[in-house]
Amino acid sequence: MPAKDDHDAVYRAFHDAVNMAPAEIEDWLDTEESRQVGFKRPGATESVGHASGRRIVQILRTRKAELDGGDYAHMRKVVGFVKRHCGQGPHDEFRVPTSRWRYSLMNWGHDPLK
Repeated sequence: MPAKDDHDAVYRAFHDAVNMAPAEIEDWLDTEESRQVGFKRPGATESVGHASGRRIVQILRTRKAELDGGDYAHMRKVVGFVKRHCGQGPHDEFRVPTSRWRYSLMNWGHDPLK
């Protein structure tokens, strides 16, 4: 993981981890499958990953020079999640296109089948 203050390294790691285009993420987030996976905080109507997906789209559509510290913090969070989640698999039984494992990663902008 890049150091917190190394924005160039965080930017590169984020773009390596996120392999879905903004429109592709938006289309995915509009599906029922997307809304059915991931951790929901008590009382929340949206999972953490689903909310992250919306933020990822915003970051992808922002020019690099306009990204702020909050954006870079979220980018680091995305990189960490994708690395951890991918490290938990892929197990053959989860590699199927309709697995919850894949759906969760897609909420974070990463399609493991790409």
